Amino acid sequence: MPPTPREAASGPAACPWCGAATAGAVRVGERRVRCRGCGVQLTWPWPDEAELDAAYATWYRPEGGRFSGPGDAILRVTRGSIARRLDRIAPRTGPVVDVGAGDGHLVDALQRRGRAAIGLERGGDDGGPARADLLDLGLDELERPGDGAAAVVLWHVIEHLPEPRAAIREAHRLLADGGVLLIACPNAGSRQARSFGDRWLAWDLPRHLVHFDPRALRRGLQEEGFAIDRLGHLRAGQSVFCALHGLVGRVPGTADLYDAVRRPSARQRPIGPLRRAWTGIVAAAVLPVAALAAVAEAADGRGASIYVEARKDRTAER
Repeated sequence: MPPTPREAASGPAACPWCGAATAGAVRVGERRVRCRGCGVQLTWPWPDEAELDAAYATWYRPEGGRFSGPGDAILRVTRGSIARRLDRIAPRTGPVVDVGAGDGHLVDALQRRGRAAIGLERGGDDGGPARADLLDLGLDELERPGDGAAAVVLWHVIEHLPEPRAAIREAHRLLADGGVLLIACPNAGSRQARSFGDRWLAWDLPRHLVHFDPRALRRGLQEEGFAIDRLGHLRAGQSVFCALHGLVGRVPGTADLYDAVRRPSARQRPIGPLRRAWTGIVAAAVLPVAALAAVAEAADGRGASIYVEARKDRTAER
């Protein structure tokens, strides 16, 4: 059903991806509507500044790291694999711009490979990013570097942006001809999204504002002058963990798995040691099922994540 007039006043009047009126959007979840123009889903009601401030408070990314055990080390390894891929596919000249650089792991990995890299990370309550070598700027505030950037990375970032289409245009402005735009985001059209419904971890409300499927993402990129080199589902990460999270959540007595693997200071709510241990036992037991399910849905073109390599098209008419 379409949102009520009161709900329609609780978000943008136009879809931030295609510009269609949101008054005609269709209710598809407890807090999501689908745009009739392009098919993306929008968090609805749209969160206000106070709600987003609470959602991105210090607990979300504490100074000591987010994850218990090897979690943060695994994150560094995955960023290293992204750097290797970029080193192969991006032009040799010009810096790589990492939008939403977080703790700077990708910037570090690129620099170790001899690549110039610029990290953009909006400051929090303390007034700046976690590191002095990351810039507290948005894409629209960054000057085009020299002859253009070799690549712009939006790694699980585009879904957080209130104006994602504008960000794609800014990426196009910054890139050199033939430069690469690398995007990863959750797939709202995945089998997981349908199976787990409102409990699917990758909705991540209210932080994720716009929820893409491959068709809508591809079309928008092409309309903004990008040629799609590759679109897949496994490289973007998170697929296995999101499946595991959903399966564990169906077992009585378990805690939220995402909270359970985070450090105590990074949890939304406390978890007792016995409950956390039980959650870990269940997760280990169902991990093979989650991994097989993630691979199968990716092979079927309905994977939980979307991975896109797009290139600034020298011939595209914008």
